[in-house]
Amino acid sequence: MSLSRRDALARLSALFTVPLAARGAWWSAAEFSAHADDPLRGTMALYQAGRLRGEYSAVEVTTQALARCRTLGAQLRAIDLLAETALAEARASDDRLRQRALRGPLDGVPLFAKSIYDMQGLPTTASSSAWARLFPGAVPRDAIEVERLRTAGAVLLGKTAADDFAYRGNGTASATGQVLNPHDAARRITPGGSSAGSAVAVACGMAFCALGTDDGGSNRIPAQFTGVVGVKPTFGLVPRTGVIPTWPVLDTHGPLARTVADAALMLDALAGHDGGDGLSLRTRWQRGALGALDANALRGARLGVVEVHAPRTQMTAECLAVFDGALADCAQAGGIIEAFVPAVDRTNYREQFAAAATARGDVPPNANAPGATANALQRYFERQGVNATEAMQRGLEAYRAFYDVLPASWRDFAPLTRVPYERDAASVSFLASRETVVAALARSMTERRIDAMIYPTMPFKAPEATQPWPDVRTPLGYGNWLGLPEVSVPAGYGADGLPAGNLSFVGLPGSDARLFALAHAYEQASRRFRMPNVG
Repeated sequence: MSLSRRDALARLSALFTVPLAARGAWWSAAEFSAHADDPLRGTMALYQAGRLRGEYSAVEVTTQALARCRTLGAQLRAIDLLAETALAEARASDDRLRQRALRGPLDGVPLFAKSIYDMQGLPTTASSSAWARLFPGAVPRDAIEVERLRTAGAVLLGKTAADDFAYRGNGTASATGQVLNPHDAARRITPGGSSAGSAVAVACGMAFCALGTDDGGSNRIPAQFTGVVGVKPTFGLVPRTGVIPTWPVLDTHGPLARTVADAALMLDALAGHDGGDGLSLRTRWQRGALGALDANALRGARLGVVEVHAPRTQMTAECLAVFDGALADCAQAGGIIEAFVPAVDRTNYREQFAAAATARGDVPPNANAPGATANALQRYFERQGVNATEAMQRGLEAYRAFYDVLPASWRDFAPLTRVPYERDAASVSFLASRETVVAALARSMTERRIDAMIYPTMPFKAPEATQPWPDVRTPLGYGNWLGLPEVSVPAGYGADGLPAGNLSFVGLPGSDARLFALAHAYEQASRRFRMPNVG
């Protein structure tokens, strides 16, 4: 097969429901040819165009991805488990391509899930050595997100390493060891976490995208520390069914990717209600809703710089230069940049949640309610078809070593499992307060006609993995408590070659498509991503 670039674009538009050909900024001649020898370093769209041109098959690229995982992935301790089904899935995609029956832009694309996701045929280790010993057997079914990726035709390479039970932000997995930052030749700097392996695998071209979870920064921290795109969608946009639970009113799942466009394609396949997660949004998701990315979206967009989320007196000169450079890039691309003081920010959101509950005469809101997590754990095991009581008793000590708000004794723990987390009193109060607080934020954004807030994802560079983090407050928890969508995009590097900041585009719940468009336009204007120099 010999297709020109124009023919490949036309064929992609005909095969896929997402309007790939409209995204002109991806398709410079240099980009089209730069990754011909290593399509895993390019974008999904370039990869699919190469397949159509007959330059390689999904099987060939998947084979290359698995080999990279077994070498570089092992060296960086980014991989939890590899799936034996990946090559069969790639062959099936190649068959569909020959029949002109590709399912969409993810068909044949090598992707990863995180270690807390159930994936049929593999055990779920949660990156915990204790949990892996307690539950060594393969699980019988996929988490809903994995299932949706398979339905889209994706090739699931396996699962990435993370902090045990996705609890911390350092990439420390007791099952496989400390995940290493590929930008740091000395291998001392943390990659962040908890979705550390997902970020590293994507940064190094082991996969195009990877699933991550975020209930306090677990996608956005490693996105910044490894220099990739990290997404925390609107709370509830992606259901969590079939994933070891964390905090049900905070936990938000989304992609990590090298480009905004690839992240949008992955999220588009994940979104939509599932009955197993009663907090997932019931609004019908329209596939392709994230497809219309425009490199000119920043023109005339009003971007509110939340200065309290960018503590200049506590930021290094290097991080400040990166942040100010990102603001300049946005302005150069046509954005209207102005200071914005929202009604709710990182300094007052917790107090506003409590005040809203008091005004209602409600119980105190609790984002970490033990009953909600206990019930979610029971439902996780019930979905597997096992004896949930026996499984919880077996795993409680290992799980509670991290989620220590749970009672230590089974006698005290068991009653907490009985109330569905959707009806847990402290969680319901939290969700009611969220509505009130988000409404206040919405009013202030509307009054100022702000399209999106922007600020550093984190105001400091990655520290060493064994050292304390800087004593600087971040806006990470703010986004989770309010359930706000956020797209974090690489903004620059320091003199040492390490990522020195990501720029976050943050909006009101439901504004995901708009944020993706703005983030994509910034990415195209700035082009800050760098592949790690790992050979």
